[in-house]
Amino acid sequence: MSQSHIDVSALASEACPVSEVLDHVSGKWSIGILVAAARGPVRFTELERSIRGISRRMLTLKLRKLERDGLLVRTVHPVVPPRVEYTLTEMAQELHKSLLELTDWAKRHGAAVAAAQAAYDREHEG
Repeated sequence: MSQSHIDVSALASEACPVSEVLDHVSGKWSIGILVAAARGPVRFTELERSIRGISRRMLTLKLRKLERDGLLVRTVHPVVPPRVEYTLTEMAQELHKSLLELTDWAKRHGAAVAAAQAAYDREHEG
């Protein structure tokens, strides 16, 4: 294989873990949950109130998914009525820092991306 050819299968296998992680946390609900839980233990009702537009069913599904992925810990306190809290795992705390960095990048470069898109659209009209 010459130097000018790119081994796409090698690139795909390198990108696979990144794609997998992004699939799990890229949705608006998952990010909202992670951001809310980053402030400390949070209860289901607090999450429901703080994440605008999410249904109880969707919140339940996303919490289970994030717990399964090792990003949230669900703690049930033995009181009546039961009190359930969610906290970020150490791994999720690290992810949260990366999300904050990505947010900062988006704020710094959002206008430049929009300008590039507008320039591209003008150039490719028709």
